[in-house]
Amino acid sequence: MKSRSDDLHFLLSVVDSGSFSGAAEQLEVSVTRVSRAVTRLEQTLNTTLLNRTTRKVGLTEEGRLFVEKVRSGLAALEEAEEQLAIRKQRPAGRLRVDAANPFLLHQIVPHVREFRATYPDIELELTASDQIVDLLERRIDVAIRIGSLDDSTLHARALGRSPLSVVASPDYLARRGQCKSPAELGDHDIIGFTAPESLNVWHLGEGVRIRPTLRASSGEAVRQLCLQGNGLAYLSRFMIARDIERGDLVELLDSHLTRPNPRELVNAVYYRNTTLSARIQVFLDFFQARWSHL
Repeated sequence: MKSRSDDLHFLLSVVDSGSFSGAAEQLEVSVTRVSRAVTRLEQTLNTTLLNRTTRKVGLTEEGRLFVEKVRSGLAALEEAEEQLAIRKQRPAGRLRVDAANPFLLHQIVPHVREFRATYPDIELELTASDQIVDLLERRIDVAIRIGSLDDSTLHARALGRSPLSVVASPDYLARRGQCKSPAELGDHDIIGFTAPESLNVWHLGEGVRIRPTLRASSGEAVRQLCLQGNGLAYLSRFMIARDIERGDLVELLDSHLTRPNPRELVNAVYYRNTTLSARIQVFLDFFQARWSHL
């Protein structure tokens, strides 16, 4: 037996993904099940909520008004359930967390098993995005962002700083020689980012805009390329500290680096304008106590 709230969640997934197939993939159910849920709602309300075409679906005016109320209603229901959980000291519910792929791999994934054992009623969903995502559009509860924040609509909790270092592999340095000053960067292969270009500014003195000879879209890809001896890279300590400790990467130009700088900042961001929900609060408290090199 399907509940009305299930059908409402299915409707929101169709709206957010732009299609029945997208919603089905997101919810891991069949397209038929999603379609039947929306049809039940339309029959119950005796109105058309979605304009269906062969390529996409869109809201009717009645559907737009209805979805606005549904979002606020489900949020209120979720908050009420959460408050009961707080009183029982058992934070519960789905928690969607987004972070850049390197941060997710190096700082979150290693502690997930312990977190789930500690808070078994929290249903954790992790997504990796190397670009800034829209929290509302992606239905993200909290995102971990590296660098300065520009979006004034977001609330933030500072988690710390992760210094950046210029690094290269011993193999690369044996082949190409040391880099002892910023003036020598032009003699070396540089691994940079495809976007944004601000990531290709290294904080040496007043700042040096490097000219990458090799680019990647992900910090983890840049790290792997650096480990394989493809050139110099400028990366956060949270992802390369163990590489340095093992001797797989060597720090360069340390005395020339400007610290602190805005790219060192690590923040948790969220849209809630009231007290942090219990599950977000316990997630941040739990992981912040275990994060290294912040």
